[in-house]
Amino acid sequence: MSPRTTAVTVTAALTVLLAGCGADIETDTEADAETTVRRCGEAVPYTVPKRAVAYEGGSADKLFSLGLTDHVLGYVMPPANPPVSESPWAAEYAKVKMLSDDLLNKELVVSQKSDLVVAGWNSGFSDQRGITPEILDKLGIQSFMHTESCFNYPGFPEKTAPFDGLYTDLERLGEIFRVEERATEVVDGLKERVNTVKESAPTSDPLPVFLYDSGTDQPFTAGNQVPPNDIIKTAGARNIFDGLNERWTQVSWESVTRAAPEVIIILDYGDQPAKEKIDFLKKSPRTSELPAVRKNQFFVLDYNEGISGPRNIDGLEKFASYLTSLNR
Repeated sequence: MSPRTTAVTVTAALTVLLAGCGADIETDTEADAETTVRRCGEAVPYTVPKRAVAYEGGSADKLFSLGLTDHVLGYVMPPANPPVSESPWAAEYAKVKMLSDDLLNKELVVSQKSDLVVAGWNSGFSDQRGITPEILDKLGIQSFMHTESCFNYPGFPEKTAPFDGLYTDLERLGEIFRVEERATEVVDGLKERVNTVKESAPTSDPLPVFLYDSGTDQPFTAGNQVPPNDIIKTAGARNIFDGLNERWTQVSWESVTRAAPEVIIILDYGDQPAKEKIDFLKKSPRTSELPAVRKNQFFVLDYNEGISGPRNIDGLEKFASYLTSLNR
């Protein structure tokens, strides 16, 4: 931020010059002033953060997509995340610190003197691991939670469709960092891409789709409160577990068999490659005769296309293209 000058004429000239270049001038007073933004169902006062810590790719991508690299201290990226070099914002990741390749913890945040932590409830923030928004509030550290994860946040839950949650996050972060116009541009661009997919998606006889996250004894999959449900639905297919009012959840192989999915989406982790999961599904007697397996109709969804973040829309476009390629 530029320091204030005492000469009125110099200040006026500088303001006109920067405004002409489209620059957004943020004074020290504006940065220190509080603005109230919702954190899940709770109204919370925020000052403009200067040392934000992002947990996982979805959080960092949201900040980078809004042009906030200069406000980001670094990121925590556990092994499940694919390499940041694969991100559309790889150049921005390179400008900030890789703080840890483990789970988010309070000690790291405090030691790095962070003034904002961006993460999800039970995905970053955790009662069991002792890092929650309430604990950080008491330490004077601001926090922001993905709206999609607010579904089961104790005390202040908030329920929304996953894509709407993505838009809400970008708008709320725009308010916190005072970049509302940029947030509106980003959200409008994402919505336009979603609408383009909707316009060409089939409107009848949706293919049943099973998302396979992990698990051998019992599969872990996506309910209707996480982005893959919106990806599947918007592309014109049907999540076989769209009736589960859950986020990521465990189901039975029997329920998968009964649903007879025609397509299986494999969520591709950095530490659990898609090929291993596909091999398991082909070999297991519980799944080898599923229509999707017999037809070899697997679609690989990148981890960061499946968790809340701008790359959800990349995943949507790719999946819609894949469905179009199938011979039905």
